[in-house]
Amino acid sequence: MEKIIKGKAFVLGDNIDTDQIIPAEHLVYSLTDPEEMKNYGKYALSGVPQKDAGLPNGGTVFVDDGNYESRFNIIIGGANFGCGSSREHAPFALQVAGAKVIVAESYARIFYRNSVDGGFVIPYDTPQKLNNKIKTGDELEIDLTNNRLKNITSGDEYLLNPLGDILPIIEAGNIFEYARHNNMI
Repeated sequence: MEKIIKGKAFVLGDNIDTDQIIPAEHLVYSLTDPEEMKNYGKYALSGVPQKDAGLPNGGTVFVDDGNYESRFNIIIGGANFGCGSSREHAPFALQVAGAKVIVAESYARIFYRNSVDGGFVIPYDTPQKLNNKIKTGDELEIDLTNNRLKNITSGDEYLLNPLGDILPIIEAGNIFEYARHNNMI
């Protein structure tokens, strides 16, 4: 598993719910058919109102038209990220779109657990609000060993809350692999 994750930021507001992450009308695609699965990436974050997406000058969308993967692999959110329904499709869609890490002020509990248990994305939380300090398109570096986020674009650095007990699950790939490696199943 990578210990340093580098990439471009996509900044979102507070209370981004699972219906904004993957709108219900796009839940018709198979989760196992590789061709249909791509559509979860294509429509990831397509329900987010532009006012909540922190896009400069009307800027860009998470996944450009005609693509299934985003050029942004680090999402910076505000408070209560992933609120709404308990659908597992939400962190799955972000993973299919190429997101590796979400850094948010706080999470809805079920979204956080789904992210970890399925091994979809790494949900970091932070002791301070960052979605007002980082801009969409900023180049970031996240150090999983030292729980540090560096904004390469601005030179600013921020401490992240340690991953704690979820780190071994993330390193194993998902909750089932963790349980297998630890002779729990």
